[in-house]
Amino acid sequence: MALLNATDLAKSYGSNDIFSGVSLSIPQAARIAIVGPNGAGKTTLLRILLGLEEPSAGAVHKARRLSTGYLPQEAVLTGAGTLWEESLAAFEELISLENELARLEHEMGDPRLADAALERYAKLQPEFEQRGGYTYETRIRQTLSGLGFEPDDYNRPLGQLSGGQRTRAALARLLLSDPDLLVLDEPTNHLDIRAVEWLESYLGQWQGAVLIVSHDRYFLDRVVDHIWEMRSDGIEIYRGNYSAYLQQRQERWELRQKLYESEKARMEKELDYIKRNIAGQNVQQAKGKLRRLSREIQAIERLGFEAVQNQSWMQVSEQIEISAHPMGVDELERRMRALRGPSKRPPRLRLHLKASQRSGDLVLRTRDLAIGYSDEGRPLFRTPDLLLKRGEVAAVIGPNGAGKTTFLKTILGQMPPLEGEVILGASLHVGYFAQAHEGLIPERTLVQEIEAVAPNMLLGEVRDYLAKFLFSGDDVFKNVATLSGGERGRLALAKLSLEQANLLLLDEPTNHLDIPSQEILQEVLAAYQGTILLVSHDRYLIDALGTQTWEILPGEAMLQVFEGGYTQYRAFLTRQAEQAAKVSLAQPASPRKPRPDPPSAEEKKRRQLLNEIERRIASLEDELAALSRRLETPPSDLDEVHKLGSDYARCEQELDKLMHEWESLHHQELP
Repeated sequence: MALLNATDLAKSYGSNDIFSGVSLSIPQAARIAIVGPNGAGKTTLLRILLGLEEPSAGAVHKARRLSTGYLPQEAVLTGAGTLWEESLAAFEELISLENELARLEHEMGDPRLADAALERYAKLQPEFEQRGGYTYETRIRQTLSGLGFEPDDYNRPLGQLSGGQRTRAALARLLLSDPDLLVLDEPTNHLDIRAVEWLESYLGQWQGAVLIVSHDRYFLDRVVDHIWEMRSDGIEIYRGNYSAYLQQRQERWELRQKLYESEKARMEKELDYIKRNIAGQNVQQAKGKLRRLSREIQAIERLGFEAVQNQSWMQVSEQIEISAHPMGVDELERRMRALRGPSKRPPRLRLHLKASQRSGDLVLRTRDLAIGYSDEGRPLFRTPDLLLKRGEVAAVIGPNGAGKTTFLKTILGQMPPLEGEVILGASLHVGYFAQAHEGLIPERTLVQEIEAVAPNMLLGEVRDYLAKFLFSGDDVFKNVATLSGGERGRLALAKLSLEQANLLLLDEPTNHLDIPSQEILQEVLAAYQGTILLVSHDRYLIDALGTQTWEILPGEAMLQVFEGGYTQYRAFLTRQAEQAAKVSLAQPASPRKPRPDPPSAEEKKRRQLLNEIERRIASLEDELAALSRRLETPPSDLDEVHKLGSDYARCEQELDKLMHEWESLHHQELP
C-alpha cells in the first residue's frame, strides 16, 4: 500500500503557472529524489504533499496514521533548551514510558500496590525495550556525533549555536523521531563531506520512506533508487540512482528527437502528396490526407509529438477540442513548418572557459609550507611539498573551518604563509572564483559588473552575453544585492569566463547552482585546457575532474596528497584502515614488528579502568536481561517480586553510572 498518492496537482501564483499535471505515488520504503532546475517548484511540491500549502488543482491522499518528518532548506531548531534537551524531545513518549516504569518499580516495594504494579510493569517493560528504551541516549550521541557535533556541544543552549549548527540540530531531531516518511529539502546544506557520508550510511539503514530534494549528485547516487524529474507539465520518472538517470535521460532525449524527425519527414511526404493531387485525379485521397493531417497538427501543437504518438485519437479528443474542418494547404504547410522539436531539456548555461595563453609546465610548487594566521601562534596545517602541473586538477577537501579558503588565499598571495613559500610558474594568468563572491559589488548592476571586466563591450553585446547565463530582459539591470545565491554564482562565472585565465582557483563553484547548471559547469571544466585548483564539497565534480585529491586533516594539522579522484581516494583509505586492522591483530604474535612506545603510567591506569568498567557493564547487562525475563513471568511470592523489582532498579542505576564513567574515560585526551 502506498504511503501517499497525488493526482493532477497544479500550482499557480496569480498568472504565473509553476507546474501542472503532477501525479505520483510514494510506496513504503521508497528512496526517491526530485530533481529539476531552480524555480521548477520542487519545494512547493514538497509543501503541498505535506499539507503545508494548498494546490491550485488536484488532490493528495495520505495513508491513515501516516507520520511525516520534514526538513526545510533553511530549517533552524529553536528553543530555550540545550542541544541535548532538544534531541531528547524526539523521545517524549519513550521517556514518559520510562518514568512510568520507574514509578511502578517504586510501587512494587509497597505490598498493597505490588500486584497491580507488577502486572502493569510486565506489560510495559517489553514495549519499552522493543522501542529502544535502553539505547535511545546512545542513538542521540551517535546521531549528533555523525552530524559533526562534539560532546562539548551537547550542553550548549541552542541560542549559542550558529545557523548551520541549528540546521544540523533540526536534522538530528528529525532523524531521531523515526517518521514513516522522511522529507528532506537540501539536507546536505551545512554538512561537510564526513557528515554527508554518515547521513548516507544512516539513510541506507533507514526502514521508512525517504523523499529528497538535493543538488548533491554523489549523495543521490548513494541514497536513492528512483529519480523524479520535475517539469512544468508534470513529473517524469526514472528508475535507478542519479548516474542511471543521466543515461536514461540521454536515451529518452535521443529517442524523442528521432521520433520528431521521422514524424516530420512523414508529414512532409504527405503534404507533398496533397499538393500534387489536391486538384488532380486523386483529389479524394488528397482531401482525406488533408483532413487527417490537419487534425494531427492541431493535436501536436497542443500535446506534443510524443503524447500524440502514444495515445489513440479517442484519448486525444478527450483532452483537447479539435476542429473537424480541414486547413487550407498553405495554412497546413505554414503550421507544419512551425512545429517545434522535443524540448524537455531545461534552459542551459552557455559557458565557455578559454585560456589566453599556455602556461609553463610547472604551474604551482610549495616548499615547507604552513598555512594559518600569525596571531594564532600555530598553523592550521602543514603541507608536503606540492606540485601541480599544467592541465591537472587538484581538488582540496576537508571539514568546514579546516582552512580550505585560507589555503587558496595563501596561494593567491592575498595572505602570507606562516612558513615556507609558494612558487607560481611562468606565464600564469590566475582567475579566482570566491565562495562568498566577494568580487561582486552589491551596488552595481549586472551590466556594470560585466563592463568592469570587458569595458569595450557595447550594451547590446553585454545583454547578449548575460543571456548565455540565463539573465534576460530587465534582469540585467538588477543590482547585485538583490540576486539569489544561484544568480550570484552564475554572474561570477560569467565574469570568470571573460578573464581567459590559464590557472583557475575555484572555491565551491557549484554552491547554489541547480543540477542542470552543475552539469554544464562540469562539462566546461572538463574541456578547459588550463590548470584548476578546486575547493569543493561536490564529490561528483571531484570524481569527474580530479587528477589529485588533497585532504586537510585538522586533527593531524596536515594536508594529505593522493593521486586520483575522490572515489579512488576513499577506496585507498578503506584499504589502509583494513591493513592497519590486520597489522594490529597480528602484532602480538609477530615479535619482529616494531613495538609502539610503551604507554605512560597514566594511560595504563586509564586503560585498566576502561577494561574493568567494560567488564562490569557486560555483567550488568546480562543481569538486567535475566531480571527482565523473570519479570515477564513473575513468581507468586510477593517478597520475591519486590526483590526482583528492586534488583532491576539497582542494576539500571549502576549501568547508567558506569556508562557515563566509560564515556568520560573514552573521550579523555591524555597529554
